[in-house]
Amino acid sequence: MIALVEPGPELPPEHIARYSRQLMLPGFGETAQRRLRAARVLVIGAGGLGSALVPALAGSGVGTIGVIDDDVVELSNLHRQLSHGMDDIGRSKVGSLADTVRDIDPEILVRPYRERATAETLPGILAEYDLLVDGSDNFPTRYLADDAARLAGKPLVWGSILRFQGQVGVAVPEVGFRDLFPAPPAADEVLSCELGGVLASLCTAIGSFMATEVVKLVTGIGEPLVGRVLFYDALTARTREIGFERAEDAPAVDGLIDYELFCGTAAAGDASALSAAEVLRMRREGDVRLLDVREPHETLLRGIPGAMALPLGALEGGAPIPGAPGDGSVVVFCEKDPRSQRAVRVLRERGIDAHYLAGGIRAFAAVGGQTEGTGAAAAPSERTESE
Repeated sequence: MIALVEPGPELPPEHIARYSRQLMLPGFGETAQRRLRAARVLVIGAGGLGSALVPALAGSGVGTIGVIDDDVVELSNLHRQLSHGMDDIGRSKVGSLADTVRDIDPEILVRPYRERATAETLPGILAEYDLLVDGSDNFPTRYLADDAARLAGKPLVWGSILRFQGQVGVAVPEVGFRDLFPAPPAADEVLSCELGGVLASLCTAIGSFMATEVVKLVTGIGEPLVGRVLFYDALTARTREIGFERAEDAPAVDGLIDYELFCGTAAAGDASALSAAEVLRMRREGDVRLLDVREPHETLLRGIPGAMALPLGALEGGAPIPGAPGDGSVVVFCEKDPRSQRAVRVLRERGIDAHYLAGGIRAFAAVGGQTEGTGAAAAPSERTESE
């Protein structure tokens, strides 16, 4: 295997001491460590996977690490996103993760990008890096990462987690994620960690696999997961591998597209979606009934005063909406959008005029909407950001 990165300068004595246990590995040595120090790795996501793999990259000696994420740390993140702590609640995840890297090695250059990875933003950022790592939690970003890396001629390490299972793979311009999944699943069939849950230790397991693939690519040791995907089941402690290749009739990737539209998750043009600003206006005018379809513990953590509450599972099971019928439309909300979208379909099948709050309670708080609960102070609009 050809190493991706040329070796950097000779290692100073303190680096030889720091990486001594790695330098003694068969086939590794000082040259491999110098390659890692010269490497520039861009990571999408500072959540469950990012907060596991980025510290592993830092500990391995990667010299420059960029992290893209526009989210903030919340209490519900802490069981699995181990680079963040209680003091980080309300901070940007990239800022918190940057501090974690600096605590490991202050000489590492860490670049936090507090923004979403999009078809507009990602190519320009990726141009400054040697390879891309995708630790995102949604299909639009996974297809974006695969296409952007392919167009840039750079390798991509990707991973995904849900409940008790995870996947890891490596994409190169010749064969990648899009060849394994030529078409995205239906949007309403995709579970997220928000809906399906995730075992905390699975994040560290898959994150470690991903970091290892980065080290192999940079240094040229071992055999990367190119044309193969590794599946890990935490409950059985078993792994399996599936090989795949690029189909002869696969369409060429000649540009980036609208990935939300491609995956069927775009809210634009969705008549059932209402912006947070519109919902806030309707609430102030008194002609809206809000329905919270999150779980009770989430509602207690942060809710909207006066909103009705009915978990999505109960609603789908036939439970009626609590409270008086009222005259206004029902506006459903959750943390983001998936549960709300499913709830709107159920309500409309019952003949109820229903819409959903696009962006969920986070978007509502961000435009100045009042929230309450034990975690309300962690809302992005109510905490001071500190990098």
